[in-house]
Amino acid sequence: MLPFTHAQFIEVFARYNENVWPAQVAAYLLAIAMLAAIAVQWRHSGRFVTGGLALMWLWTGVAYHGLHFSTINKAAYLFAALFVVQALLLLQSALAEPLRFGGTGKAASVTGWALVGYAAVLYPLLGLWIGQPLAEQPMFGITPCPVTIFTFGVLLLADPPVSRRLLVVPVLWSLIGGSAAVLLRVPQDWVLLLCGLTLVLLMPRRDPHAREAISG
Repeated sequence: MLPFTHAQFIEVFARYNENVWPAQVAAYLLAIAMLAAIAVQWRHSGRFVTGGLALMWLWTGVAYHGLHFSTINKAAYLFAALFVVQALLLLQSALAEPLRFGGTGKAASVTGWALVGYAAVLYPLLGLWIGQPLAEQPMFGITPCPVTIFTFGVLLLADPPVSRRLLVVPVLWSLIGGSAAVLLRVPQDWVLLLCGLTLVLLMPRRDPHAREAISG
């Protein structure tokens, strides 16, 4: 039994979106810059993209979970901690071993770009189609599920090996957050439930030695 109602859940998003405006615009601008860096394969693309993901996870953990969702669900403090841990892992990776781009396999690349497009474009459009006002929706780049879907997409675009440390929290959240698709009537999150499985199935196939490499 959830400690809050569906109406309270939606009200948190409405209040959050109002309080953090124009962070929504900044998130899209950051994502555009990250995707451009992936496309042009700039010398420091991997560092910039990995750092950008770290910023999204940190913001979402503190601003959404810690300061807003916690008002109706005390478990949000644990979720905030998980998101901050993921941000720190990404930041460590950005400094020491950033993601690399340019040699991904076709299946992973197509799936990665599809998830990126879904998180940034189709997710809010699907919300509008089912009657959710934009102001009451989980917004791209600053709320947990779109951030996680976007992260899955970027990780699938990255060259192997990708450290397992970067996969644990996103896969865990795909199960926790994906439950919202059923329990909280957020059909956009059905895709999130499939993301973890997709990553597990596709990533080892991208390189003959990827299964061993991922363990690092």
